Amino acid sequence: MRSFFQAHEAAVLLVAHTLSLLLLAYMLFVFGRFLLYWAGSAHAFRRNRPATPGDPASFHWHLVIPCRDEEAVVEQTLARLRAACPQAHLWVVDDDSEDATRTLVLAAAEREGGIHLVQRRRPEARIGKGAALNAAYREISAWLPPGTDRGRVVLGVIDADGQLAADALAQVANDRAMGRPDTGAVQIGVRMRNADARQPLPERGRLANAFARALVRMQDIEFQAGNAGMQLLRRRTGSVGLGGNGQFVRLSALDSLTGGHGSPWPERALLEDYESGLELRLAGWRLTHVHETSVSQEGLVSARRFLTQRTRWAQGNLQCLRYTGRVLRSKEYTASGKAEVFYTFLQPLAAVALVLLTPVSIGISFATRVFYPSDAAGFEERFGPWMLLAFVVAATPLMLWGLTYRRLVTPDRRWLTGLLWGLLFWLFTYHLFLVATRAALRILLGRNGWAKTRRNAETTTAGAPTALEA
Repeated sequence: MRSFFQAHEAAVLLVAHTLSLLLLAYMLFVFGRFLLYWAGSAHAFRRNRPATPGDPASFHWHLVIPCRDEEAVVEQTLARLRAACPQAHLWVVDDDSEDATRTLVLAAAEREGGIHLVQRRRPEARIGKGAALNAAYREISAWLPPGTDRGRVVLGVIDADGQLAADALAQVANDRAMGRPDTGAVQIGVRMRNADARQPLPERGRLANAFARALVRMQDIEFQAGNAGMQLLRRRTGSVGLGGNGQFVRLSALDSLTGGHGSPWPERALLEDYESGLELRLAGWRLTHVHETSVSQEGLVSARRFLTQRTRWAQGNLQCLRYTGRVLRSKEYTASGKAEVFYTFLQPLAAVALVLLTPVSIGISFATRVFYPSDAAGFEERFGPWMLLAFVVAATPLMLWGLTYRRLVTPDRRWLTGLLWGLLFWLFTYHLFLVATRAALRILLGRNGWAKTRRNAETTTAGAPTALEA
């Protein structure tokens, strides 16, 4: 082996240096596009100006709560939604639960009005959230009196553990959101309700609780700082994304997507919320984000459940690549909007590419260090500082989100705490490489099943995931 490298030293070094430079250029490109996106998000975050709340009475509100084995949380969710939004109708979609979800919902409906059960059964049930939302859409459409102004009817999608802020409907109704007739959908902010829980795992020890607290806090920073900045940037580029919790859609906008089939939400999608936003935008509707209010949910305290959830999200993101041609040809998206959408589309692919290229880079560095130590030292001396600088520069924005979060959400905490959170948030983001790789492998293996993420209060899984058709 050594004799081969010595006999072909010039060619081998040329190939090694070329590959190393290409890898370095790709990493700098990925870091550069990330920094540009972060700068836009941070700028939009700083320049956000609160809107004046609107009049919720101007609209008819119907909140849809998809449920699949949700006995651990559904009663509390209905009580909280009824208290926060007494004027809204609550539509619980029971996706053929194997626990007491249906019984608990029917009991709640008997106690007070405005609560409706949409019952689904297999084989149509348990194939994904999009199908459950479509069932609610059809039930609500059939329930509304003839002649209803469907432009004044708003459907909100709330997680089974979701809790709306008291001002949520007023903010969604403001003049920049549903108050504009061309607005098809609104996404509000999301926060983790258990971010300050001291013992998220009461039955576990100190180390397990410390990890769980940090995991929940990172999810809260992700949504209230990083994702909020991203959505405010998207509001400027006209490419706001809808989420699975806290999206509000005008019924007439959903009507425009049905094509006569009564199914506005994609039924075979793992990321039906984001895809529905793409469909609405492509259909000419305006989408916006309201940062002034929020819906809360429980942050996951289990690393395994967290990775399962994020793998599904990453796989759904990869499925969105099929929209590439339509977005490129669309006149509804501006150039900046198209750029933002493709940044989102390509995030998992960029992560997978880095996962594949990193061992190649390490292998080249190791081989050149062993067989050509002097050349390796010269290459590292020339380009090593640039790689280190890129690494530090890429980490800094993520750390700054921690400080931003402390200032806006927990101002009573010391700035050193915010700095520590920022450091942890930087490390937290490395999960993207793992879940993107897992998602790519699932696609290669043809595994497209939609698996529900278990709640913190659940100790066992009720039912197996149902595979989606390819």
